[in-house]
Amino acid sequence: MHVLLVKTSSMGDVIHTLPALTDARAAIPGLRVDWVVEEAFAELAARHPAVANVFPCALRRWRKHPIKARRTGEWADFKSAMQAVNYDAVIDAQGLIKSAFVTRLARGPKFGLDKHSAREGLSARVLDHPLSVVRGQHAIQRVRQLFSQALNYPLPDSAPDYGLPRAHVPAPLSQPGELVFCHGTTWPTKHYPEAFWRQLLELATAEGHRVHLPWGNDAEKARAERLAAGLERVEVLPKMGLDSLTDKLLGWDAFIAVDTGLAHLAAAAGLPGVALYGPTDPVLTGVQGVRASSLAADFPCAPCVQESCTYRGELGKGVEPPCFSTLKPETVWRALRRQSP
Repeated sequence: MHVLLVKTSSMGDVIHTLPALTDARAAIPGLRVDWVVEEAFAELAARHPAVANVFPCALRRWRKHPIKARRTGEWADFKSAMQAVNYDAVIDAQGLIKSAFVTRLARGPKFGLDKHSAREGLSARVLDHPLSVVRGQHAIQRVRQLFSQALNYPLPDSAPDYGLPRAHVPAPLSQPGELVFCHGTTWPTKHYPEAFWRQLLELATAEGHRVHLPWGNDAEKARAERLAAGLERVEVLPKMGLDSLTDKLLGWDAFIAVDTGLAHLAAAAGLPGVALYGPTDPVLTGVQGVRASSLAADFPCAPCVQESCTYRGELGKGVEPPCFSTLKPETVWRALRRQSP
């Protein structure tokens, strides 16, 4: 069976799709999947053993500069590659207008979330087989259900398997290990307080661990350098692509992260660790891994799912955002140690 998967972004969404591919590959011998994905995540998508071809796309850039996309031939080449095969199934696993725009171009019967299940119900109009998947579940479980219905196999009840082989066995935290702290994220409200990160680094290095700090832009690099200042066993990583960072994660021993794509990547790579959730809801998008768990703030207005904090009470005074006052560094460190093998 030859399947085209449309799941373009974000990093977390791409990672949440990997267990469904593992399920499908186990259920359907000889399964080959071609994947339409944003160009930034093409190398990550290609790592899964079920994926035969990756079609990198740049929808945001192409929409912003449509004439240039046509003049350079990027759009024509993408469309030609995607339409070269008459697929046994085309699965829109995103349920957005932008993914429907790509899905309608493909050749083959089209499956995806129906208008009640998709984030943007209009996306279901391009489907031949709209499928009902209950909302309010974790994103990983929703994609696994969608695949099992679209490709007609029983939904496994096993833990998610991301299909990323790992040769290194994480060392227990009772001995010095290689840790990664993923401090960068998008919303201001999702940032764990910098002073708390520094305390976590001091706790980790005091026990002999080496901690690596990745970054993706100038602001994150500056934060990493402030956090690492004066701590010999803390390394600010050089700028590296997602593929190189994935290789590193597969060889490290544990992680702590805020709600960001790298948290999901670390969990998918098999690292023990904890992800910290203040304004966002781990029930829907928390990390899932063999030894990865989510820590949610115990705060009156959490999860607010807001990019800007509007809390004006006295709780958590002096901590920004205040919801993280319930996730002190000592609490986080104890939680990480519980995840360690």
